[in-house]
Amino acid sequence: MTVAVADSQVAVPWWKEPTKDQWLAWFAGAFGWMLDAFDFTVFLLIMVPIADEFGVSVTAVASVLTMTLWLRLVGAVASGWLADRAGRKLPLMISILWFSACNFIAGFSPTFTFLFVVRALLGIGMGAEWPAGATLAMESWPARSRGLMGAVMQGSWGIGFALSSTAYWLLYDEVGWRGLLWIGILPALLCVYIRYFVKEPPVSVENRKRQREGNREVRAPLTAIFRRGLLFNTLTACWWMTGHMVIYYSIYGLFATWLQTELKVSAAVVATPVLLSNLAVFGAAWAWGATADRIGRRPTLIIQALTGCVVAPLYLLTGDLTLILVGFVAQGFFGGSVPVLAPAYMTERFPTEVRATASAFCYHFGLIFGALVPPVASYFAVEHHMGFALPMLIGYLLGAASLISALLLSPETKGKVFVADLMKV
Repeated sequence: MTVAVADSQVAVPWWKEPTKDQWLAWFAGAFGWMLDAFDFTVFLLIMVPIADEFGVSVTAVASVLTMTLWLRLVGAVASGWLADRAGRKLPLMISILWFSACNFIAGFSPTFTFLFVVRALLGIGMGAEWPAGATLAMESWPARSRGLMGAVMQGSWGIGFALSSTAYWLLYDEVGWRGLLWIGILPALLCVYIRYFVKEPPVSVENRKRQREGNREVRAPLTAIFRRGLLFNTLTACWWMTGHMVIYYSIYGLFATWLQTELKVSAAVVATPVLLSNLAVFGAAWAWGATADRIGRRPTLIIQALTGCVVAPLYLLTGDLTLILVGFVAQGFFGGSVPVLAPAYMTERFPTEVRATASAFCYHFGLIFGALVPPVASYFAVEHHMGFALPMLIGYLLGAASLISALLLSPETKGKVFVADLMKV
């Protein structure tokens, strides 16, 4: 059910409405997500040289992505529980330190097995970042422009991806794939900013106070989201995120590998469309976020997914390199930007006591299936000689169908005001 936005001075521009503390909290979530993106996506660009150095197949290297993404669920659920029980800041800082350290250590890998294990463990820290950062930022932000700024925050993933592609372009020939992983230690510095400048959202602080005073502490929030009253919402949120993740990894999971193996292009040619496509995602976040605040979360997401269905075959079913590059960049604005509404829409779907845990579980449940896209598509591309383009297209279309089906059964939350009130029992 949609809840009306609290009375405000609508004549005041939306960017003047948030307080300093709200802006600081938003920047913590956005920069945490952006740096998380850098550490993860740089791996998408170096799978071929890793396979060459260790003498394994690209499919084997792609399976590292699968384990990384699956372990994100473990980190996400742990982080969500801690965020709902002890505050949003602590798990956010732990997550950033975790994935930064794992990426750095992976750069010293003596064997493929070592790399596999460390990059898989990186997933725990990655998964922990999103629920803590998204909940911190969205609970702190005014309802009036939450769709917009949630989208821009999620779109900062595109900036992180763009930074990794730039680093690959400029530094790979000098430092190799190991050096690119070592750079991943830098995000750890963000923890200093979060520790000293960011405050807990007042709504979650007050909610925890009311839980304690009323002897109604939710000690098992993961169990609570599967109880009557929240179960259907939880299931449709998981379904929505499954479509979301399959779409994303069908677009980006193997694009660089496709160019490197089948089209034999240079590092600069690979990096350029990846960079531009992710800049397109960030630009699209502003447009789609503003649209979601006007017409709603559900219709905006459906429009994004459908337009991506039109764009996908235009560049995936051609052998013209120019059309491939242009189409891929355009897809960043449409299908590639489907994830940008996740922070606002996901956090708005659940009550305060379980918001971080529910967001963590549902978001990363979708990753179980999204994580299968790179190795499955790679298997059909290589072992069955289909090439990478067709499996990527099929994956996108299946993801879009799943996402739209789930949204048709989901609630609309535009304008919802977060409150400290306890759930009805």
